[in-house]
Amino acid sequence: MANALRGEISAEIGGETMTLCLTLGALAELEARLGAGDLNGLAERFARGRVSARDLTAIIGAGLRGGGHAVSDDDLARLQIEGGLKGAATIAVRLLEATFGDVA
Repeated sequence: MANALRGEISAEIGGETMTLCLTLGALAELEARLGAGDLNGLAERFARGRVSARDLTAIIGAGLRGGGHAVSDDDLARLQIEGGLKGAATIAVRLLEATFGDVA
């Protein structure tokens, strides 16, 4: 079960309810993967609202690994996400909001 006080969320991925969390390590992974430079760069990038499918995979993948799941981004890309692309975007927004506050 996800602990909102720790910035965790739950999401249905691959037919399983999983806990996601953007831990400090997961955020460092995202900074490097997306070339954001720092946390402000990440927040600014996501606040612009222009997110690619690659970005969604990176965000959700980092959140899964931060939540304790050994899932690569390639493995994640092959998993079914309830709601398809819209569902993936919703998961990413929920995760970012749990981490940074309201990003909308």
